[in-house]
Amino acid sequence: MIQDSYGYMVAFAGHRYAARSPPAFVANGTYTVTSFTLVLEFKRGRLQNLYWKRDGCAKCSSNSKAVCLNNQDCALQTSTCKSHGGTVDCSIGIQLAFSGTDRHLAVLNSWYEVKNLRQYSLYGLYSNLRDSLTSQYDKFF
Repeated sequence: MIQDSYGYMVAFAGHRYAARSPPAFVANGTYTVTSFTLVLEFKRGRLQNLYWKRDGCAKCSSNSKAVCLNNQDCALQTSTCKSHGGTVDCSIGIQLAFSGTDRHLAVLNSWYEVKNLRQYSLYGLYSNLRDSLTSQYDKFF
Protein backbone atom coordinates (compact mmCIF):
# COMPACT_ATOMS: atom_id res chain seq x y z
CA MET A 1 0.00 0.00 0.00
CA ILE A 2 1.14 3.50 -0.71
CA GLN A 3 -0.37 6.56 0.85
CA ASP A 4 0.53 9.71 -1.03
CA SER A 5 0.69 13.29 0.21
CA TYR A 6 -2.74 14.11 -1.22
CA GLY A 7 -4.50 11.76 1.21
CA TYR A 8 -5.18 8.87 -1.17
CA MET A 9 -3.86 5.32 -1.19
CA VAL A 10 -3.44 2.74 -3.92
CA ALA A 11 -2.95 -1.02 -3.59
CA PHE A 12 -0.92 -2.98 -6.10
CA ALA A 13 0.32 -6.53 -6.55
CA GLY A 14 1.85 -8.71 -9.19
CA HIS A 15 5.00 -9.98 -10.78
CA ARG A 16 4.73 -10.00 -14.56
CA TYR A 17 1.27 -8.52 -14.62
CA ALA A 18 0.62 -5.87 -11.98
CA ALA A 19 -2.87 -5.18 -10.71
CA ARG A 20 -3.47 -1.72 -9.31
CA SER A 21 -6.51 -0.41 -7.47
CA PRO A 22 -8.06 2.96 -8.16
CA PRO A 23 -7.05 5.60 -5.59
CA ALA A 24 -9.07 5.62 -2.36
CA PHE A 25 -9.49 8.78 -0.30
CA VAL A 26 -7.92 8.49 3.16
CA ALA A 27 -7.61 11.95 4.69
CA ASN A 28 -7.23 15.65 4.30
CA GLY A 29 -7.22 18.53 6.75
CA THR A 30 -10.95 18.12 7.38
CA TYR A 31 -11.86 14.40 7.22
CA THR A 32 -10.20 11.01 7.81
CA VAL A 33 -11.59 7.66 6.63
CA THR A 34 -10.43 4.83 8.88
CA SER A 35 -12.06 1.68 7.49
CA PHE A 36 -11.41 0.10 4.09
CA THR A 37 -12.12 -3.17 2.32
CA LEU A 38 -9.80 -4.22 -0.49
CA VAL A 39 -11.28 -6.85 -2.81
CA LEU A 40 -8.86 -9.10 -4.71
CA GLU A 41 -10.58 -10.44 -7.80
CA PHE A 42 -9.28 -13.74 -9.22
CA LYS A 43 -9.99 -15.68 -12.41
CA ARG A 44 -8.89 -19.32 -12.33
CA GLY A 45 -6.56 -18.49 -9.45
CA ARG A 46 -4.83 -15.56 -11.13
CA LEU A 47 -5.20 -12.07 -9.76
CA GLN A 48 -7.12 -9.92 -12.22
CA ASN A 49 -8.11 -6.81 -10.37
CA LEU A 50 -7.95 -4.91 -7.09
CA TYR A 51 -10.69 -2.55 -6.02
CA TRP A 52 -11.97 -0.80 -2.92
CA LYS A 53 -15.42 -1.92 -1.83
CA ARG A 54 -17.52 1.01 -0.69
CA ASP A 55 -19.63 0.28 2.35
CA GLY A 56 -21.96 3.24 2.21
CA CYS A 57 -22.84 5.30 5.23
CA ALA A 58 -25.06 2.97 7.25
CA LYS A 59 -22.48 2.63 10.02
CA CYS A 60 -22.12 6.41 10.34
CA SER A 61 -25.34 6.60 12.35
CA SER A 62 -23.83 4.45 15.13
CA ASN A 63 -20.96 6.91 15.66
CA SER A 64 -21.88 10.45 16.66
CA LYS A 65 -18.50 11.72 15.45
CA ALA A 66 -18.81 10.18 11.97
CA VAL A 67 -19.71 12.08 8.81
CA CYS A 68 -20.93 10.57 5.53
CA LEU A 69 -18.79 11.56 2.53
CA ASN A 70 -20.37 11.32 -0.95
CA ASN A 71 -22.81 8.64 0.26
CA GLN A 72 -19.85 6.20 0.15
CA ASP A 73 -17.61 6.41 3.20
CA CYS A 74 -17.88 7.19 6.90
CA ALA A 75 -15.23 9.64 7.97
CA LEU A 76 -14.15 11.30 11.18
CA GLN A 77 -13.24 14.95 11.50
CA THR A 78 -9.45 15.05 11.34
CA SER A 79 -9.34 17.55 14.21
CA THR A 80 -10.79 14.85 16.53
CA CYS A 81 -7.92 12.42 15.76
CA LYS A 82 -5.21 11.89 18.38
CA SER A 83 -2.58 12.70 15.78
CA HIS A 84 -4.11 16.18 15.52
CA GLY A 85 -4.65 16.78 19.24
CA GLY A 86 -8.07 15.12 19.52
CA THR A 87 -9.22 12.12 21.54
CA VAL A 88 -10.21 9.66 18.77
CA ASP A 89 -7.96 6.86 17.51
CA CYS A 90 -7.97 7.32 13.73
CA SER A 91 -5.83 4.29 12.91
CA ILE A 92 -6.58 2.87 9.48
CA GLY A 93 -8.05 -0.62 9.23
CA ILE A 94 -7.99 -2.59 5.98
CA GLN A 95 -9.93 -5.81 5.48
CA LEU A 96 -9.17 -8.11 2.58
CA ALA A 97 -11.89 -9.92 0.69
CA PHE A 98 -11.80 -12.22 -2.34
CA SER A 99 -13.99 -12.71 -5.39
CA GLY A 100 -13.81 -14.78 -8.56
CA THR A 101 -12.55 -18.36 -8.84
CA ASP A 102 -9.50 -20.34 -7.79
CA ARG A 103 -7.53 -22.56 -10.19
CA HIS A 104 -10.03 -25.40 -9.65
CA LEU A 105 -12.93 -23.03 -10.44
CA ALA A 106 -14.14 -22.99 -6.82
CA VAL A 107 -15.91 -19.71 -6.15
CA LEU A 108 -14.24 -17.14 -3.92
CA ASN A 109 -16.92 -14.90 -2.49
CA SER A 110 -15.77 -13.62 0.89
CA TRP A 111 -16.59 -10.07 -0.20
CA TYR A 112 -20.29 -10.95 0.34
CA GLU A 113 -19.48 -11.58 3.99
CA VAL A 114 -17.54 -8.38 4.74
CA LYS A 115 -20.57 -6.65 6.20
CA ASN A 116 -21.11 -9.60 8.54
CA LEU A 117 -17.43 -9.74 9.51
CA ARG A 118 -17.39 -6.13 10.65
CA GLN A 119 -20.04 -6.72 13.29
CA TYR A 120 -17.67 -9.18 14.99
CA SER A 121 -14.62 -6.95 14.87
CA LEU A 122 -12.66 -6.72 18.12
CA TYR A 123 -10.90 -3.51 17.09
CA GLY A 124 -13.50 -1.21 18.69
CA LEU A 125 -13.50 -3.25 21.90
CA TYR A 126 -9.69 -3.26 22.07
CA SER A 127 -9.48 0.46 21.31
CA ASN A 128 -12.02 1.35 24.03
CA LEU A 129 -10.32 -0.90 26.58
CA ARG A 130 -6.88 0.51 25.79
CA ASP A 131 -8.17 4.09 26.05
CA SER A 132 -9.89 3.45 29.38
CA LEU A 133 -6.76 1.81 30.85
CA THR A 134 -4.35 4.48 29.66
CA SER A 135 -6.64 7.30 30.85
CA GLN A 136 -6.65 5.76 34.37
CA TYR A 137 -2.85 5.71 34.48
CA ASP A 138 -2.65 9.26 33.18
CA LYS A 139 -4.39 10.40 36.39
CA PHE A 140 -1.53 9.04 38.49
CA PHE A 141 1.29 10.70 36.58
